[in-house]
Amino acid sequence: MEATSSFYALANSLSGQPVSYVWRGYGSAVFIEFGKLTPRANRDGSPGHPKGEVSLGVKWSWRIEDETGILCGSWSDEEIWEGSLARLRDRRVKGLALFSRLPEVELVTEDDTHFLSFSTTEGQPQWHLVDRRTDPALWFTVRAGQLHLGDGSEPAF
Repeated sequence: MEATSSFYALANSLSGQPVSYVWRGYGSAVFIEFGKLTPRANRDGSPGHPKGEVSLGVKWSWRIEDETGILCGSWSDEEIWEGSLARLRDRRVKGLALFSRLPEVELVTEDDTHFLSFSTTEGQPQWHLVDRRTDPALWFTVRAGQLHLGDGSEPAF
């Protein structure tokens, strides 16, 4: 299965679908869940964040834009993150695309809010997209400067 065509097939399937859940992980990590949510428990048994049928995760280096500028990014004061992340919640997906020579990912919502991975450190862009609607799940990451399609057995970051 070719990675780029598979990515865009997944992207097309998300068009018009709602963003189901958005949550922050450790540090500046952000996770965006799409589709039906499944409850998840933490290692200690307490309730965790639900996982969607499709998930987009960005470990660090991301930003959120509107039509006139950058609303915030992973290097902004954390106090303004929540308001910007809230602009993604319950919005419908207008598009999901790759950009840049080293593949980065851009999510666009119906109100033209853009969430972009935007790596600024050495190595590879630090994002993953997983489609759990298939068995095995499809995992998109970046390896050696190219979009990589795996089954989740490799580390996501």
